[in-house]
Amino acid sequence: MELDKTDRKLLRLIQSDASTSVADLAEQCALSKSACWRRIQKLEAEGVIRQRVTLLDPAKLNLGLTVWISIRTNQHNADWAKKFNQVVQNVPGVLEVYRLGGQIDYLMKAVVADMHDYDSLYQQLIAADLFDVTASFVMEEIKFTSALPV
Repeated sequence: MELDKTDRKLLRLIQSDASTSVADLAEQCALSKSACWRRIQKLEAEGVIRQRVTLLDPAKLNLGLTVWISIRTNQHNADWAKKFNQVVQNVPGVLEVYRLGGQIDYLMKAVVADMHDYDSLYQQLIAADLFDVTASFVMEEIKFTSALPV
């Protein structure tokens, strides 16, 4: 899909606050409300806008420990990958999982309340028959954004 300047502006505005009304978005993009709504609908239909969410403060929900988990496996087959995918889908604290090229097979981001909570998460993960698991604990968040550079 080819995005024009107006589409890109609309996407920047929606990324900063998905609750902005269509009327406000239309005004800021110099569009009519109906034209703005049609653009949003097209961006959603094309999959450019995947979903609209509300970002929560993990610390205020007693999830103050962010963990990056590096995983290596010695099983590179479809059955193991299917089991691994099922396990991580069912662990609530796991936010993101990426399959990588290189020395690490998977990189995972999780949030937990504390070290005890991490151990519980770890116990759930090892059900996937992992070879090597390394955890790094975030001491300070220096930059966080969910906004893509459009």
